Amino acid sequence: MSPTYQSLSLVAADGVMTVTLLGPGKGNAMGPEFWEELPRAMEAINQMPDIRCVLFRGSGDHFSYGLNIPQMMPRLASMTTGTVVAHQRVDLMAQIRQMQSGFLKMHESPKPVIAAIHGWCIGGALNMIAAADIRLCSREAKFSLREAKLAITPDVGGLQFLPLIVGQGITREMAFTGADYDAAFAERTGLVNHVYDTPDQLFEAAQALAHQIASNPATAVQGAKRVLNYSLNKSIEDGLQYVAVWNSSQLQSDDFGEAIQASLEKRQAEFNKKANRGY
Repeated sequence: MSPTYQSLSLVAADGVMTVTLLGPGKGNAMGPEFWEELPRAMEAINQMPDIRCVLFRGSGDHFSYGLNIPQMMPRLASMTTGTVVAHQRVDLMAQIRQMQSGFLKMHESPKPVIAAIHGWCIGGALNMIAAADIRLCSREAKFSLREAKLAITPDVGGLQFLPLIVGQGITREMAFTGADYDAAFAERTGLVNHVYDTPDQLFEAAQALAHQIASNPATAVQGAKRVLNYSLNKSIEDGLQYVAVWNSSQLQSDDFGEAIQASLEKRQAEFNKKANRGY
């Protein structure tokens, strides 16, 4: 029996899993259901051999308002109010680590992850899209790393992922000011790859990109993601050694043989439609 979710909708088609944020809070705000369900959903998706690309989007008028403070406060209040003792600090750290785990699973997933952003993308939502491999947005999209205005530090991945995307200077500006930024800023700084005039055009383009990725051999695409992730904190030499080891096995795959044969015969290659279950 397939798992059911309150905060997410999962729809699979032709190798692409589209994950839609549902809330249940206003603006798809991230409440207890979201933080519990996203890690489980990513674990399930990672084990689906037919899924070769994952696309995240929001429902309604926005991607997400970020952390749902009213819904989360009953859970966090006992850990953050009154005289804080050691076990409360331990509980709070465990809660933060749980909230981090879903975004980390997106980053570590063997499958490419695309985020399609329309409307507002605030706080936790910006941390979330930073964990994706590719980001696209519509022209009215707005982004804000707003934690500073709540007297907290972004703690669910944004400060780790964003510098790899937009650099230290832009990340520090966004984190220190908590300001709002538009789609033009996102495109100029490399936060998003492309900007589309309307949400409908965004979602159409995101689906097309996801299916283009899914049409390639899973071993090649997943290999590229694995090598890129491995190389993030390694030297160029380490990365070259790793990809040499990786490709020494990949070049023996059936998909590689099919690609060569199809090229010689001047026809479209027919690749294995099953993705690897993991690295």
